[in-house]
Amino acid sequence: MMLKDKNIALYVTGGIAIYKVVDFMRTLIKKGAKVRVAMTKSATEFVTPLTFQILSQHEVHLDTFSEKDPEHVAHVDLADWTDIAVVAPATANTIAKMAAGFADNFVTSSLLATKQPLFIVPAMNTDMFNHEATQENIQTLKKRGAYVVEPDTGFLAEGYEGKGRYPENERIVEELEQFIISSTADLPLKGYKILVSAGGTKERIDPVRYITNDSSGKTGHAIAEAAYQKGAEVTLVTASELKAPQAIQTVRVDSAKEMYEAIDERFAETNILIMSAAVSDYGVAHTATSKMKKERDSETVSIELAENPDILKTMGQKKEQQFLVGFAAETDELEKYAQKKLQEKHLDMIVANEVGRADRGFNVDDNQVIIFTSDHDKIEIPKTSKKNIAHILIDKIVQELEIEE
Repeated sequence: MMLKDKNIALYVTGGIAIYKVVDFMRTLIKKGAKVRVAMTKSATEFVTPLTFQILSQHEVHLDTFSEKDPEHVAHVDLADWTDIAVVAPATANTIAKMAAGFADNFVTSSLLATKQPLFIVPAMNTDMFNHEATQENIQTLKKRGAYVVEPDTGFLAEGYEGKGRYPENERIVEELEQFIISSTADLPLKGYKILVSAGGTKERIDPVRYITNDSSGKTGHAIAEAAYQKGAEVTLVTASELKAPQAIQTVRVDSAKEMYEAIDERFAETNILIMSAAVSDYGVAHTATSKMKKERDSETVSIELAENPDILKTMGQKKEQQFLVGFAAETDELEKYAQKKLQEKHLDMIVANEVGRADRGFNVDDNQVIIFTSDHDKIEIPKTSKKNIAHILIDKIVQELEIEE
């Protein structure tokens, strides 16, 4: 969502990692960005401009003196169009030119005319990267506000290991989104601390067995990302093994008791708590310290259960100015149980969803929910992706808190 409708000028310079930049550009486009490409002459020795032209569906800028539109100076026009400038791969040569303010080709001329944020992805031989001159140039660019991605350490084109390798595109995109968020002053949740829980808790029977449920944590993780993209400082307490962006503080837990402790510890400093996790109502009263053996003369086994802490109810009793959002996962009488939970647990909002169906709910990508608020609003969200639901929920929270976007 952070890249949607962003005007990204992609400046491609002459390094062997260019073949990876083709896929990077495609990822930007898939995420909704509008991409225009400019290449140095050296870059065209590795990948033809036609590749970028076909995939971006726009002319690739190469020559400073190729002015096809008499009403516009091409390199300045591109700079003015740009929301964020990305240099990938950034060679030692182009980094040096940028630091010194050179304007000797289309790329450096357009970059010198760019007032918008600058995002640089260095890729080069390890000795070139570690050279004092290159490091000083990078520091110069950072002092001017540019974001410089740290290269990977790995197998280089020269046939040996070292630092300077072009990073994986997944990491570059994640850091680019973080950079956009940090560079955007008017995001509605800037200054807010949001605590999100996710996943199905696990209640240990013995060291190798546990009781759990079908929750994947996809909804909670999507909510955490949506809140972060709105500018919030997000802490995710999760029982899921799903990955989360590095900018989101992630606390991994297993049991309901561990989740309670993690949330209770942070609740006083929290502005908004969103309890998306499917927390087990009961845990094993006496967890075995070694693997339980099958009883040969018995066809049944009894496991004593004890009630787990009701995290949401406890936080509802403790809340002062916090905004509380709960989830109700039900198999029948969905609205009745959701509204009852909303009142009994002193919530500001609850998200009700039907579980036990193959096409929605637990452990799938889509869901269909109803949002109820404490002032009797009811918002029905038809079946859609959990990522869409997360953004709708965060937007509704912003609306309820009367935050100007």
